[in-house]
Amino acid sequence: MAKAKYLFFIADNYCFEILRPLQRLIESEDGEVLWFVFGENVHCGTFSDDETYTKDPEAAIRFNPIASFVPGNLIPSFIPGLKVQVFHGLEWKKKGHFDIRDCFDLYCTQGDATTTRFKQLAAEHGYFDVVETGWPKLDGLFTSPAYHWNEQTSDPVILFAPTFSPGLTAAPALFEEIQRLAAIHPWQWLVKFHPKMDPDWIERYQGISAENIRVVTDSDAASLLQAADIMVSDTSSIIGEFALLGKPAVTLNNAEAGDYLIDIQKASELEAAVFSALNPSDVLQQHIQRYAQDLHPYRDGQSAARVLAATQDRLAKGRRGLKKRPLNVFRNFKMRYKLGYWRW
Repeated sequence: MAKAKYLFFIADNYCFEILRPLQRLIESEDGEVLWFVFGENVHCGTFSDDETYTKDPEAAIRFNPIASFVPGNLIPSFIPGLKVQVFHGLEWKKKGHFDIRDCFDLYCTQGDATTTRFKQLAAEHGYFDVVETGWPKLDGLFTSPAYHWNEQTSDPVILFAPTFSPGLTAAPALFEEIQRLAAIHPWQWLVKFHPKMDPDWIERYQGISAENIRVVTDSDAASLLQAADIMVSDTSSIIGEFALLGKPAVTLNNAEAGDYLIDIQKASELEAAVFSALNPSDVLQQHIQRYAQDLHPYRDGQSAARVLAATQDRLAKGRRGLKKRPLNVFRNFKMRYKLGYWRW
């Protein structure tokens, strides 16, 4: 019997953490995975020796996958098989999260915060299905070991994890204040940047000489989330992951600050906010739990299994109950141009 073949269509390094739980499951069922690298943002040295990848669209077509999993927004229509959106983060409040780009047959959503709206959109458009599965990246979150480092003390650990978007990132605004607070409080700061963060700001934070500030490049996000007592961020999707652990977050000008956050409007408010987060009220903790349940109710480590099951179910049904997906001529032309692929 031929192996079931699945394509992972990726354009950024963060895709590895999202898709590897799914890869392990597929391979355990004797399936086969090919990673298709699109663009120049993926560091191909991240692939392990037993992973297979290509940058050649012709190779992806010859692979003939029954389905492709995509943590990004786009995939060209000329790749065979079902197109499955698995999302690159939990932050549904960012602009464009609910945009329908005529690329996908199946959306695997994470919780009611996203499922409800995508089901409404599915009813409006009629050519894709929506199944709530949870997010594969989080399958190991609750069992991940906490990050440790040689200089670690018993003082509180603050994870600073800003987003990269120039209009949303707190990295520039909080730079001097974090240095000031590190000099007067024993708090331990772990700094984790998004893979697409401006290199200039990464270099500036790495240049801070304070012993209690550590820019972390040698750990996955789950271990850092486990290690931290509180988080400082902005509108990053990692805030949602932190909330799932029941921990408070301080945000700077969050795009849609909810009652589960301690949101501030300027850097000078950070110190007081950190004290509040380190001693959260019962009300705040209740709000965090409620938000986490709405965002991602699954704690069983089986989201990858649900994604694969939803995909296999949709494959079994074919397009029964769905309209034909739009041709999406303009977007597909742009992707052909970027890939240099013109065969039809």
